Amino acid sequence: MNTGITIVGLGPGQVEQMTLLAWRTLENASEVYLRTNHHPLIESLPAKPIYHSFDDLYDKAENFEGLYQTIADQIVVLGQRPSGVIYAVPGHPMVGEQTTQLILATAHTQNIPVKVVDGLSFIEPSLSALKIDGITGLQIHDATDFINLYHPPINPDQPALIAQVYSQAVASDTKLTLMNQYPDDFPVVLLHGAGTADEIVERVPLYELDRSEHISYLTTLYVPAMPELSSFQSLLNIMAHLRSPEGCPWDIKQTHQSLRAHFIEEAYEVIEALDAEDMEALSEELGDILLHVVFQSQIAVDDGEFYIADVVRHINEKMVRRHPHIFGDVKVEDADHVVRNWEQIKQQEQAKKGENGRKARESRLDGIPAAVPALIYAYRVQEKAAQFGFDWAEIEPVIQKVEEEIREIREADNPESRAKEFGDLLFAVVNWARWMKVDAEAALRGTNDRFKRRFAYIETTAKENGKALESMSLQEMDQFWDEAKLKGL
Repeated sequence: MNTGITIVGLGPGQVEQMTLLAWRTLENASEVYLRTNHHPLIESLPAKPIYHSFDDLYDKAENFEGLYQTIADQIVVLGQRPSGVIYAVPGHPMVGEQTTQLILATAHTQNIPVKVVDGLSFIEPSLSALKIDGITGLQIHDATDFINLYHPPINPDQPALIAQVYSQAVASDTKLTLMNQYPDDFPVVLLHGAGTADEIVERVPLYELDRSEHISYLTTLYVPAMPELSSFQSLLNIMAHLRSPEGCPWDIKQTHQSLRAHFIEEAYEVIEALDAEDMEALSEELGDILLHVVFQSQIAVDDGEFYIADVVRHINEKMVRRHPHIFGDVKVEDADHVVRNWEQIKQQEQAKKGENGRKARESRLDGIPAAVPALIYAYRVQEKAAQFGFDWAEIEPVIQKVEEEIREIREADNPESRAKEFGDLLFAVVNWARWMKVDAEAALRGTNDRFKRRFAYIETTAKENGKALESMSLQEMDQFWDEAKLKGL
């Protein structure tokens, strides 16, 4: 009878920590295959078996994925022998051991029995070293997964253990990923050889994570929870609570439409913070925008329309789909090429919506919200039209068009004509701004702000000189205006 594959967990590093079953399994074996000899208790294992290891494959492998697959394939072949195979791995076979998962998957397809003999993982000795409870939301991650990430998959309201920080390079990649969420000086803990006689607990600021001299294949990183209410999950919970029967009467009665004006107001407050270059205000106002995203989504959940996960999934899929030069094999020459691809992909998406019964856009200029400020709307439709060749080849005709519209305003002889021609002039001026790489909306907003500051200076200066604005001449006010300009207001 084929005994199949037995995978034994060796524990964290001390022979006393091995389970009795693990010890007896090795003690009664004639031969044992070790994933690696690099483990603190190798010299203390039962003497009877012949031990083999796969360490020679590590030097030949191009990457860990290929290495682990090769090891798993060999174990599966050995497991087909009548005597089966005993395969021993560090820690627990089911915690951070990729070869176990590969073996289980292949063995299942070939009807090879697999037995897992438990061992202490890196988690238990890490908890002991840190003196924390592992059931309070502790998150477990593999540092090698952080190498290709730009943002950590961690809820910052809860602590995390990150295993296999086995080199300075991995520690550096992990640090950079964590810094997208945590402050540079955030306190973290490096655990070296947790559960062994040589255990070291090293507390460092995040920016020094990769400078430790003790990093080895037995290093684990502990990231404490950030101050409470730092996560997106916390915001979701707060809003669900506010909308629940035990929640706030005002929040409960809101609808998608009742929040519309508030949403627009918050968007303008973000713009105001941007224009003022006030980063503290921007942080707060972006939070208000995020609140509205969550608020609208929770209303949708309550009404059975969609979930916040749908909102996130849609934008994730869209960003991946519209960046084929990053997430696919498309080649681009420059940023303009990226924009052209983006618009082509949008057109394909709209056509697909039409096929699925949703309203598709009828014009290449559709898709710009009608509610945006008119200067922005004009800029965007001109920009879109230009992408399809509807644009002058040089700037001189653009300027001539502005001059033409000014003449037509002068010639207009009734209010309706004047309104139309002023609209044409504004549209032409926006086009001129676009050619000059000037954001017309931002430029006008800046002028409005300067006018307000300079007029405030006139008011203040007039008061200091004992004058009332109503009694001042235009020439006097112009003098104060020029002073304001000289002061940089």
